[in-house]
Amino acid sequence: MKAATLCVQAGWEPKNGESRVLPIYQSTTFKYDNTEEMADLFDLKKEGYFYTRLQNPTNDAVAKKIAALEGGVGAMLTSSGQAANFYAVFNICEAGDHIVTSNEIYGGTYNLFGVTLKKLGIECTFVNPEASEEEISQAFRPNTKALFGETISNPGCKVLDIEKFARIAHKHGVPLIVDNTFPTPINCRPFEWGADIVTHSTTKYMDGHATQVGGCIVDSGNFDWDAHADKFPGLTTPDESYHGLTYTKAFGKMAYMTKLTAQLMRDLGSIPSPHNAFLLNLGLETLHLRMPRHCQNAQTIAEFLNNDERVAWVHYSGLEGDESHALAQKYLPNGSCGVIAFGLKGTRETAVKFMDSLKLICIVTHVADARTCVLHPASHTHRQLSDEQLREAGVAPDLIRLSVGIEDVDDLLADIRQALDQI
Repeated sequence: MKAATLCVQAGWEPKNGESRVLPIYQSTTFKYDNTEEMADLFDLKKEGYFYTRLQNPTNDAVAKKIAALEGGVGAMLTSSGQAANFYAVFNICEAGDHIVTSNEIYGGTYNLFGVTLKKLGIECTFVNPEASEEEISQAFRPNTKALFGETISNPGCKVLDIEKFARIAHKHGVPLIVDNTFPTPINCRPFEWGADIVTHSTTKYMDGHATQVGGCIVDSGNFDWDAHADKFPGLTTPDESYHGLTYTKAFGKMAYMTKLTAQLMRDLGSIPSPHNAFLLNLGLETLHLRMPRHCQNAQTIAEFLNNDERVAWVHYSGLEGDESHALAQKYLPNGSCGVIAFGLKGTRETAVKFMDSLKLICIVTHVADARTCVLHPASHTHRQLSDEQLREAGVAPDLIRLSVGIEDVDDLLADIRQALDQI
């Protein structure tokens, strides 16, 4: 089925007489008739539901829809995009391990990898994604377990060369993990370009209405864990917490996803509520309709900003002169997303004056939903970083992140014009 059909139909297949709309299974527990049935579930011998922290029918239906959209073998919902990125890495890393990541990533993820994981004994090396394969390869160590990047960086709006990153990762025997939040699988499917695991902040375009916080991890099923068994003992050697079960032997292509659910979610419990999953599903049903409108509006506004003398620079891959335009033509031929990064001529105060003068467009700590919003990362999401650290993270101190919604583009342009006039 095509993406538009999957958005509407995938995940939930009602049987005769069942609800046509995905139900909310708002229950922590599920009843069984005898002890043996419940024991088989705890031993991972059978599929089923016994406690929502591990699995829930509503959550699983939505996860199946996202897996179908990405072309993966399985998926798991989490309580946030941050939790998704943490779980994706922690599922194959432990104290003493190391990861390599693009420095062009969301500030929260930058802190997660560079600060919090370090406290857990997992080190991270940041690399410039535009560097050569040889330069990036120099960051790898014998204990490196993954390479990470964002399809479109937040907030810099740079497009990742997925094939290049996949080649580097696989050369070193590790999976490539790609955060595909901004383009969504409507505009890019990283598995088709060699990525092994995809993450999402479903809070963004997938929800599209700013009604729930959530995340998702999708596995392609393509990475051969057994071929690099010494690097990934958590998947390829017996798990004593499940009577010596070995995930790759017991579950094959579903090994990574099963360990995520049975071990990490069991122990750490970052689950979304079934009601949040229900809201996410409502957003997914129109994702294929909204994304083209986001891209259309953003292209119009990016061209306007690019031609305004008060604007110093614009990063939007749809612009022919943009440094990511060639990569966008390759990976995002149908459009990228609605997020634009730009800077104004002047100082940091100029950006603040512009944003404070907007009337229709709101200043919010959010991005990628139906309503147009704006943020100055140096003053908000990245304010804990110095100007030097901002540049290392690929964030210019004067960067304004404009998330273009699905309103009438003429109204949005009128608001931007009058705010520019104020500076």
